[in-house]
Amino acid sequence: MAKGTSKVDRTKVVGPTREWVTISVAGKSREQYQIDVTYLTSNYRCLFGDGCCGVLTEPTPELNQGCCSYGAHADDDEDLRRTERMAKELRPDEWQFKSQGTRRGIWKKSGKDEWSTRLVDDACIFLNRPGFEAGAGCALHLLAVRKNVHFAETKPTVCWQLPLRKIEREEEDGSTTHVITEFARVGWGDGGDQFGWWCTEAPEAFSGSEPVYKSMEAELRAMMGDAVYESVAVYLDQRMQMTETVAHPASIPIKLGRTRHREPL
Repeated sequence: MAKGTSKVDRTKVVGPTREWVTISVAGKSREQYQIDVTYLTSNYRCLFGDGCCGVLTEPTPELNQGCCSYGAHADDDEDLRRTERMAKELRPDEWQFKSQGTRRGIWKKSGKDEWSTRLVDDACIFLNRPGFEAGAGCALHLLAVRKNVHFAETKPTVCWQLPLRKIEREEEDGSTTHVITEFARVGWGDGGDQFGWWCTEAPEAFSGSEPVYKSMEAELRAMMGDAVYESVAVYLDQRMQMTETVAHPASIPIKLGRTRHREPL
């Protein structure tokens, strides 16, 4: 290298792929919420019955199974008992497999101290299939409609939260961080890598008319509490007015450059 010259660092700075904000909980609880701004300000919408390809190893939109192919894991004992109570309220015209659920129960052991809903014909026992008079979809969702309540009151926790995800993290200083983000493939464990399709990776799912923090307000209030949700909503309202937020990776169209062709010999 010639005297007086220096090596040029040609490393390109890559822009952020996801934006976060941390909001502390008022009081002495020593809790904070780490919010996935990128996902909550995206225009994601659920595609069940409108092009959802499901979570099997190949895309199967014709099955209308959504993410119900493997059953729902109980979050805790209260989740398990509440779902059992809701199942007893379902009518045969709302639940295609009520006779099987009544006879064998709705839960099966899936590990040590772990339970998941039984499967019937390779999908959750609560999933009504195409051709059922009440239509394809979750029977517990129909119960919520009949009772005029949000489906968070009738469905297992993981079902009403998806594709939102809440992760608890204990910090070294003794405080607790509640992470609110999307339920990506990693949330399913090793099995998620086998999915032929997943909704939060699908550009077609980012076509809603409003951001997630508004379209899933009821779910977020249930996950955070009203006070924290109000703080988050105020922040996100202001954030969206300031500058563009970091776009969700799946919502960005892929642009292909010119193809280099080999010259003929």
